[in-house]
Amino acid sequence: MADLFNFENLPCSVEAEQALLGCILKQPDCFKDIADKVKADEFYVDLNGKIFEIMLNLDTFSKKIDPVIINDKMKENGDWGEQNGRKYLLELAASVPSTANVVQYANIVREKYYLRVIINASKETIDEANAAGDDANTVIDAAEKRIYDIRSGRSIKNEPKKIGEILINELMPRVERLSQGEEDDKGIESGYKVLDKTLSGFNKGNLIVIGARPAMGKTNIALNFARNVTMLKGKTAIVFSLEMSKEEIAERLLAMDSGIENSKFRSGELTKEDWTALGESIGRYSMTNLYIDDSSDMTVPSLKSRVRRVPGVDIVFIDYLGLLSSSSKKENRVQEISSITRELKIMAKDLGIPVVVCAQLNRGSAEGRARRPVLTDLRESGSIEQDADVVLFLHRDYYYTTPGSEPDEEAQDVDPTAAELIIAKNRHGSLDNIKLHFDGEHAKFTAIQYIKDSDFAQ
Repeated sequence: MADLFNFENLPCSVEAEQALLGCILKQPDCFKDIADKVKADEFYVDLNGKIFEIMLNLDTFSKKIDPVIINDKMKENGDWGEQNGRKYLLELAASVPSTANVVQYANIVREKYYLRVIINASKETIDEANAAGDDANTVIDAAEKRIYDIRSGRSIKNEPKKIGEILINELMPRVERLSQGEEDDKGIESGYKVLDKTLSGFNKGNLIVIGARPAMGKTNIALNFARNVTMLKGKTAIVFSLEMSKEEIAERLLAMDSGIENSKFRSGELTKEDWTALGESIGRYSMTNLYIDDSSDMTVPSLKSRVRRVPGVDIVFIDYLGLLSSSSKKENRVQEISSITRELKIMAKDLGIPVVVCAQLNRGSAEGRARRPVLTDLRESGSIEQDADVVLFLHRDYYYTTPGSEPDEEAQDVDPTAAELIIAKNRHGSLDNIKLHFDGEHAKFTAIQYIKDSDFAQ
């Protein structure tokens, strides 16, 4: 049957493709064994891919995979004539004596597909390198993305798709997995139930911005999120700290988990009980997949490169936006920030993970409006608001009564532990204000609503 088609000099196994389709036609029940091992666009012969796609659609709607239905669909789509099509399907079914090797056939089809992907990716990289001039970083980033996508098992095709294909092949399988309680398709829980209820967790491909004035606690809330998603939820996270050293980050993480005051790690005045708590906390962190990177002068392409080198990253935290450098020269800082936020959003989408980035607010956020921040307070560029899927503002009234901060003569008897997480933008849902309790000695935020009934995550 291979002589019916014209092939370029690329890796393929037409025999394996035909044997795979033949097995399914011969025994439709074996489709469930290979449904998640190969995709329609991984077939080298376009005709074989179209047959497989019809099989997939029939299986999705719990209909029997029948050669008569396949033949009618192929004719309806204009893919073949009456006689040639029926003959080809009969030859496929007759080409395999048994279905025992159906999984092996599927593996061969996919392996050949990835070899072709590597060849095409290499060609594209060579072409870009020849045309790039001095812009090597852009070529490297594009090449790394291609290899990352191959390792992640993603299709390299970004062609327009019909809505029916998206609904049947992508959306409905995800909805079905969610309905069965499969965690991988749900947003990553932050550890704060009220926040997770409103946001449905930190969702894949989303850019989440945490905005606050300096020293308000945005680093601490980001580290609380990082601890919760790794220690409590078993996820893999990377914290990029462009301002603080990894040792300082480690101190805060230990303080919030062990209950030891952060200052003791600098003075060394630890009690016997402290040493015990410290050992237990270190043991817990040793079991998590939480990574800290304190490299300075980072660009978004360099961030993406580092994330790709760590297997199975679920979420990234960046502290903070103002210290990121643009990967290309811009006329001013506003344009530079606009470029960076756009790159961060693309990074979240390309990697298929949430990206959480801290950002400072303009000084205007300390004036009027009872000092409560609004979206226009995001510093240096309106593109932050535009590109972010979620914007969270951390607000503490007590911040404005402490020495060295903006004075507030009207502030009387302000609770130093009171804090608020304001959901100022939520592209996929509603807004909310979440009351928090701030424990500065332990760099820890907890949700007040759940302190009262003892039903809260740390």
